[in-house]
Order: sequence, then structure tokens, then C-alpha cells
Amino acid sequence: MRVLRPDLPFVALVLASTMAFALAGHFAAGAVIRQHQAHQLNELTEVVLRRSELAVDFAAGSLDELARRNFASCEPAALQAIRLHVYQRSAIKDVRLVKPDGSVICSAYSETLEFDKGWVDRRDMLPSRDKTLFLFRVEQFGGDALGVLRDVNGNSALVAIVGVNASLFDIMPAELRAHSQVILALSNGEKLGEFQTEAGKSLPAPIGFERASARLPLHATIRLEDAVLSSWNNEAYWPTLAVALGLGAIFGILLARNRRMEGPVADLDRALTAGEFKPYYQPIFDLRTGRIKGCEILARWLRRDGSVVPPMNFIPLAESSGRIQAMTWQILGSALTELRPLLRADKNFKLSLNVVPKHLLSAGFVETLRRTVLTARVSARQIVVEITERDELDDLARAASVVAELRDRGFRVAIDDVGVGHSGLSRLKGLGADTIKIDKFFVDTITVDASTTTIVEMLVALAKDLDMSVVAEGIETEEQLRALLASGVEEGQGYLVAPPLPAAKFNELIESRRAAQPGAARSGAKALVA
Repeated sequence: MRVLRPDLPFVALVLASTMAFALAGHFAAGAVIRQHQAHQLNELTEVVLRRSELAVDFAAGSLDELARRNFASCEPAALQAIRLHVYQRSAIKDVRLVKPDGSVICSAYSETLEFDKGWVDRRDMLPSRDKTLFLFRVEQFGGDALGVLRDVNGNSALVAIVGVNASLFDIMPAELRAHSQVILALSNGEKLGEFQTEAGKSLPAPIGFERASARLPLHATIRLEDAVLSSWNNEAYWPTLAVALGLGAIFGILLARNRRMEGPVADLDRALTAGEFKPYYQPIFDLRTGRIKGCEILARWLRRDGSVVPPMNFIPLAESSGRIQAMTWQILGSALTELRPLLRADKNFKLSLNVVPKHLLSAGFVETLRRTVLTARVSARQIVVEITERDELDDLARAASVVAELRDRGFRVAIDDVGVGHSGLSRLKGLGADTIKIDKFFVDTITVDASTTTIVEMLVALAKDLDMSVVAEGIETEEQLRALLASGVEEGQGYLVAPPLPAAKFNELIESRRAAQPGAARSGAKALVA
């Protein structure tokens, strides 16, 4: 009788691979945790910078409006109009008319001049990428402020005095607040404001994370104690080690069987061929009435085994590998087929599609979109192209040309991730879009952070000045809805109404809403929970 023995070389190779990966995972876990921490802190530093850029954009937009209305004057009527303008914008403390050398001619609130400890010469003001916009620090007895100068003509300029509120920088996680310092400064090193729970406290062995604005002379820094990082977000150690063990076992098995490792990109190609990428739909609704006015298409990967892969697990790879374009067209085609009855029955219903900047600027994008929509027999004015702002548009002029062509063809255009992406005032103006979408980051904090309310109000005011509509993303509670309404936002999307849904469930939601609201739509949060 022959005794069956295990395949010792196979087992040994698998065990050796598992142990090697486990050892590497032990050392790598620390690096993974540090990398994750650094990523989060870099993002927080970016948020400080974006908030500051937004405040400058808001001030610059206000000065442009005053100049456009010919209020750059010291005449009593002009000063009265400027005072009203300042009164309506809480972030701006004063507006002054200055000479070409920067010296003050007159002020909307002349008494504020008494609080200035000094006033810089034009030569000491810092230029922005926009050659007519300059920034400088205004030293005052009550704390420093930011001066934003906009040239009006060769004889004069307007200056907005922007209050630097330390609460704008209160963004650190609770466990790090007492051990950190958030600083905003000009590019020449002059400090504009900072947040630290214990003012003047020295941070032992601090490490820093810095970001400089590409278009404004602004510099943001987050400093915190190195030691506190050892206990912050270190939950990833055991999952990382478990992943290392699993990878080691899998690698050993594949290596032992001499199988070719194709990698995740090959998985994407197979899924594209099999049509496994499907559209899910999240409603966009009127905040006052709860009426669903449209939806955003969100990608999901439905594997053959029935599992659903969330977008964060494949969208970055699709973008970096160049598969995002094919995936976008596949998902749009499916969405137009699934929602064609709804789109044809309600000509005011809008379908929003996310497009990355590289895809927007690719050859033939507009014509392919037009042909796809035309083939589905859907009106172009029902399609909204959402340009994601987390990736920067390298060629603004070309992008503006594509946006203009889209609008000429009847499509609408939205700018996504406004406030945390790369969108500044000049970009919002230059693209010529129809809608801005406020990022979920601001919605999450609008009921607990007064500075967020100020930022949202700024965005709404900017959108109104540019004749654009506003949509807020990620609304989850009625309190957030009421706060957004109070800030002037009229449309939104989020789990308060529904998560992203497959077509069948989305159509059920639409039908149930219509049945529940056969007559005039009910208003406010009450309609949203119907």
C-alpha cells in the first residue's frame, strides 16, 4: 500500500512566503501608519490653505463688484454704498481707496484707521499670480488682518481689510488639538493668524506639514508633537499585518503553482469586457420641498459573485491606468438605457456624470458625448457634466473652450468638490460653468463649526455673482439641511434622502415620492422624510 505524503516543497514554499511577508508586514505597518497620518495631515494643511484662498477670492470678488459699479471714489454717496457692501459681508472689516503707492486716500469706516499700527508701502505688498491683486499684512491693535489690494486704474486701487478669524484654523482632530499649532502666513514669513489651544505653548520635538498656494502669496503650516502620533490612528497595525500574512500565503501559492500574476489592471480590463461596472444613482433634491430634481451617476463594480466593490477601491487605479474613459462611457451608456423612460417623461430631470479633467480634455470628448446622448434619444440639456476639481486642470483656456462647446451643444456643466479642490475665483470665472457643488467636508461641519457657515455663505455669494446655482453634497441630517438653507443653498444630495441606489430601487424611490406627493410638494425637512 502506497502512503500519501503532502507535497512538502509546495507547503515549504507557501510557509516561507507567508513568514517573509509577515516579517515585512511587521516593519511595513509602521510605515503604512505614518504614511496614512502624513496623508491626513497634508490634507488638513491643504484645507487651511483652501479656506484662506477662498477668503481672498471673496474679498477680490467684492472689490471687483465695487469697481464695476463705479464706487471706487471718496464721494459721500460712494462711501455710503461701500459701507452697505461691507455691512453685508461679515468677513470684510473695511474697504479703503488708496493711491498707486498704496497710501490711503479714504476709508468706508475712517475710524478703523485709528486701529492700524502701521501701513505698508506698495513696494512691500506681495503680488499674486493675478498681476492686479496684492496681499499684505495689516497690523492692528486688536490683532493682525489681511489686506487685499485690487488695482482699479493707474490712479487708484481698492483695498479690502479681511479679518483673520482663528476659528477658521480650528480643524485638527480632537486627540491632536492640544498638541498642535495651525499657522497661516504670507510667503515672506509674516504671520497672519494661528490656532493653538494653549497660546504660546512650546511643542516638544515638533514635526511640520506645509503647503504654499500656487496662485496667492499664502503659506499654511501645521506643527505638532511627534510623540502624539504614536497613539493616533495606529489601528492599522493588525489589519496591515493580516493583509501581509494573506498576501504572503497567496503569493506563495501562486509562485508554487507557477502561475502568472496578472495584477489589478488586468482585473479592470476583464471587468470592462464583461460589463461589470454599473451605474448607481443618488438623488439631487430641492432642500425646501424635497422634490427630486435629478441624480448623480456613481460607479459601482458588481462582480460575478454578487459582491459590490466601492469606487474608492478601483477609481484611482482606473484613472492612473487610463481605463477611466472607457469606464465612464460604459456607465453613461447603461445609465441612459436604464433611466430613458424617466428622462423622456420628465424633461426637467437632470442626470449628472462625473468626468476627470484628463478625460474632459481628451480628443473627441464632446462629440462622443453628443453622439452617445443622441443615440439614447435623450435631450442634451438633461445631462450635467461634473468636472471633478480634486485633480487640477493644467490648461484652463482649453478647458474653458471645451465647456463653452458643451454649453453650446445644450449640455450643462458643474464644478465638483468646490472648496477643497483646486477651484479658485479665477478658475470658477474662467470655466464658465452653470453649477458649483459644495464638498461634503463643509456639510459635515456646518452645524458644529461657525467658520464653515461663513465659507458656505461665501461660496453661495460667489455663485450668485457668477450667475451659478449651488448643490451641497453629503447631506445626512435635518440640522445640516436647515443650516444649508439658512446659508442660501437651494439644492443638495445625500443619505438624508437616499444613498446611491441601483436603477430598480431608484425608480421605486421616484414612484414612491410621486405617490406620497400627488399635489403640491410639501416644504422643508418634513417633505424629505416622507
